[in-house]
Amino acid sequence: MNKELIINSTPTEVEIALLENSKLVELHYQKTNTNFTVGDIFLGKIRKLMPGLNAAFVDIGHKKDAFLHYTDLGPKLRSLVKYTAGSVNGSIKTADLDNFDYEPEIIKTGKINQVLDKKETILVQILKEPISTKGPRLSCEINIPGRYLVFTPFSNVVAVSKKIANSEERNRLKMLVESIRPKNIGLIVRTAAEGKKVIDLHEDLKTMMSKWKQVHQQLNSAKPPMKLLSELDKASSILRDILNDDFNKIVVNDKELYNNIKDYLAKASPDKIKIVKFHKSTRPVFDDNGVSKQIKSSFGKTATMSSGAYLVIEHTEAMHVIDVNSGHKMSSSNQQNAALAVNRESAEEIARQLRLRDIGGLIIIDFIDMKNAEHRKELLKVMRDAMKRDRAQHTILPLSKFGLMQITRQRVRPEVKINTAEACLSCRGTGKVNASILLTDEIERDLEYIIQSRPHSKISLEVHPYIYAYLRNGWKSVQVQWYLKYWKWVKLNQSNDFQLADYRFFDGKNDEIRLT
Repeated sequence: MNKELIINSTPTEVEIALLENSKLVELHYQKTNTNFTVGDIFLGKIRKLMPGLNAAFVDIGHKKDAFLHYTDLGPKLRSLVKYTAGSVNGSIKTADLDNFDYEPEIIKTGKINQVLDKKETILVQILKEPISTKGPRLSCEINIPGRYLVFTPFSNVVAVSKKIANSEERNRLKMLVESIRPKNIGLIVRTAAEGKKVIDLHEDLKTMMSKWKQVHQQLNSAKPPMKLLSELDKASSILRDILNDDFNKIVVNDKELYNNIKDYLAKASPDKIKIVKFHKSTRPVFDDNGVSKQIKSSFGKTATMSSGAYLVIEHTEAMHVIDVNSGHKMSSSNQQNAALAVNRESAEEIARQLRLRDIGGLIIIDFIDMKNAEHRKELLKVMRDAMKRDRAQHTILPLSKFGLMQITRQRVRPEVKINTAEACLSCRGTGKVNASILLTDEIERDLEYIIQSRPHSKISLEVHPYIYAYLRNGWKSVQVQWYLKYWKWVKLNQSNDFQLADYRFFDGKNDEIRLT
């Protein structure tokens, strides 16, 4: 699989597009002035305890107090509070935990007001960014992610990513990490560590230890609210999490960001520096790399697939609902096999849409009904395989008796929403149509279906004059390209009565060819 990262930097934000086999799968935005990113570590002060919610509201400098639930405190809370207080007042003079004495763990079923006090100073990490009217969500289980390891203080646990399936490799990595692990520090081995040597892991550990020392130094005489450690910029953090041998291109249009990425790769993966390209063209970087068109086609209420099948995506307060429709092109020769084919294609597209829009929470999918039990099992497998590339935690349940599939997916940032409507050229902006750059794709899909179903019929196409001019423009016009592709000449007619997105096909007797 080929992966590409296309980065568009503007004065106010950075847009990052991740493509897999030239298909857009993730879209990230980061405001250049944002102060609250998942993974940032803060020294906060408890504003209010809410025993009814079993949670606390913490001031970390955001306009809305951050939310800290009891379940996110972690069993080592008392040790964390002791370390924080000692670092602030100067009694703990080193970041090393070799001689640190643990406090008793808190119980899982305890109450927030039994372990925390109002106005208490506490070390916290952002678990979820502010979403809508809610402030950030916090955790006291501090961790510092690296390229190959995750550093977890106040723990002695060594864990290995479940995505590393080979048991011998898991044991090898666990032994290596145990040999370099400092006392009272836990380490989680990431998937990227597979096949790496001890020197690579040790360098990664040293980098994380220096960040932990930075936190300790800033705690000395610190007054809340205060940011102690900031996550990497979005581009570097994405590279840290997903960079592997599949990456073959990184394109960026900002010189400073270009240099930052090269510096990061020089340390993390020197052999990958050559794939970083600086975008010099006057055309926007997203347009030059085909991202803009994919954004237009992928967002909105309806998502159409190459076969003509489409998804309808609806959002409610409680859940997200996705309906699978076969369109008018589904073969009726074997209805069950045709339904399976559409459902398989839809499962791949749904997995992409969930990643692309970062849809989280409860998701209900209404696939096309299938009576065959083997087909239902196969669809579940396809869905789970398609979701394996999703870094967000998720759970997929088998189809219910009603033919519905339920998915829960972790959400740590606001859902990506993009308006795909644009001013209609034919009515001077008084109405809205779907993005016009996609109209020719839609026309060609219908033309291909007509040619397949009526191979000997003459075909004419009537469109708005604006589209007519576009289809006939140039020596190798779209009309000529259709002829070379299908060996069928499509006669073009124009009508001033048509709206911009209207089009109709006619046969040799001038009868309209209806597709529904």
